[in-house]
Amino acid sequence: MTVFCFGSINIDNFYQMPHLPQPGETLAALGYSCGLGGKGANQSVASARAGCETKHIGSIGDDGAWCLDRLRSMGVDTAHIATISAATGHANICVDPSGENMIVLAPGANHAQSLERIKSALSDAHPGDILLLQNEVNLVKEVAQMAKQLDLFVIYSAAPFDAKAAQEALPLCDLLVVNEVEAKQLSDALGVSASEIAVPAVLTTRGEKGAEWRDQITKSEIKAPAFKVTPVDTTGAGDCFIGYVAAGLDQGLSVADALRLASAASALQVTRPGTAEAIPTRADVDAFLAGVNP
Repeated sequence: MTVFCFGSINIDNFYQMPHLPQPGETLAALGYSCGLGGKGANQSVASARAGCETKHIGSIGDDGAWCLDRLRSMGVDTAHIATISAATGHANICVDPSGENMIVLAPGANHAQSLERIKSALSDAHPGDILLLQNEVNLVKEVAQMAKQLDLFVIYSAAPFDAKAAQEALPLCDLLVVNEVEAKQLSDALGVSASEIAVPAVLTTRGEKGAEWRDQITKSEIKAPAFKVTPVDTTGAGDCFIGYVAAGLDQGLSVADALRLASAASALQVTRPGTAEAIPTRADVDAFLAGVNP
């Protein structure tokens, strides 16, 4: 099977800060680095590094050619990534000594997608393949509709949170992924509790408190505790988790085993600086799991 990801590709600018800036504050960075990121790219890299055939669908500008090289080097199929006249999306990320971050996004090429190109990319898909979606690109609703017609399993991350985008995507997704803040924002927008959101399943990530998969039909829940690590940078940890969950499901793991695999991957990821480049390989994750209690 194949994991497709229609999502953002960003150039991530990292600023190591003594603390996160306050309103009106000018603050000198302690360090700077640049790397590959974007929710879509991160999820694609995680899926590929977990061992799945992974095809990314997206757009970059002429300034992002190196992003394609990085994606390919990490095992992602980039045949369906277009180079267009808009600038490549980028993110300015401030990281404090505890690993917490503050992020400002400029969408660029991520918001200039072509529906015809996406349709061509998904012509390779088969029923049961997985499609990953997030809110850092345009045309999410239209692509989700296309995916349902093709009988793909749609995993939708409601991030960055946008109430209208989420409401349009919910009827078309098989698995909704939110963090605790997004879960509350969505519940408030819909006027229902999280347990009443009308999707087949909801996966809620809770950072150091782990994650919870809730079957909205049977009302059953599967909890995945987080592994205890000392974080260096939490940027992209949720994307790493989602990409590994998708890979685990694609490889036929049970939900519980897929969650455990993803928890280990994201635990390793936060101990390293960066986003896509910090995502561990399957061999790294297997070695980590071999060294912890069942």
